[in-house]
Amino acid sequence: MSQGTKTPQAAGSAKSGAQLKKGQKVTKKYTINASQPTNDRIFDPSAFTTFLQQRIKVDGRTGNLGETISVSNLGDGRIEVVAHQEFSGRYLKYLTKKFLKKQQLRDWLRVVSTSKGVYELRFFNVVGEGEEDDDE
Repeated sequence: MSQGTKTPQAAGSAKSGAQLKKGQKVTKKYTINASQPTNDRIFDPSAFTTFLQQRIKVDGRTGNLGETISVSNLGDGRIEVVAHQEFSGRYLKYLTKKFLKKQQLRDWLRVVSTSKGVYELRFFNVVGEGEEDDDE
């Protein structure tokens, strides 16, 4: 049992040691594809871009993006977030949901991860859900 106890601690300390290296640059790129709601004119990508610039926290402070994180509107309803430090995709999803709730769009849109680093805003498939309920 003592061997099992030492193994996770050793793995945990090695993992945290790798994250704390200051010479190592981490660059993460996230894309939010909101082209479908943008084409239907219910989602404003420029307002979402400014929301992200105001709300993303860096070192515990909002509005502190500096050179480490850049948020840009690529056009056609696509927003790109490039982080040169540790940044979570789940945090980006959380902020997207928060924006949708603020705009009262959370009942119609959902945030789906299509691949690593890519999130897409999709409409809820109301027609498909109704058909499934009829079968049961």
